[in-house]
Amino acid sequence: MTLAEQAAPSTDGPGLTVWYDGDCPLCAREIALMRRLDDEGQVEFVDLVTAAETPLPRQAMLARFHVTTADGVTASGAAAFAQLWRRLPALRPLGRLAAWPPLLAVLEQAYRLFLRARPALQTWVRRWEAGRGGPRS
Repeated sequence: MTLAEQAAPSTDGPGLTVWYDGDCPLCAREIALMRRLDDEGQVEFVDLVTAAETPLPRQAMLARFHVTTADGVTASGAAAFAQLWRRLPALRPLGRLAAWPPLLAVLEQAYRLFLRARPALQTWVRRWEAGRGGPRS
């Protein structure tokens, strides 16, 4: 499946599952924001740390951002973000733009670079939160 196919919106209406790492302070902050932006209740957020079942091996899902559409298609990385953004009214224009294949390819490369920096960023955020007396979202 190409990145553009992964980014294509589901045609079944509501029903996108976002899989996230509840132990990741960056992920927790981002998911808190996405929950606030989900005015229409289009998204189900599932913490991979406590999920009983996952569509792919848990370690693979913890390594990258994933979403699953109502029809059971799971996408990851930039394609997953594009799908999520299209479900949220405030981010819908960004999601449509992000699904454009040339831009989606650039976003995927940027996401891969972020993944390399993610462990250091997680450590920094944990230290910052500890110094402030705990997480804020």
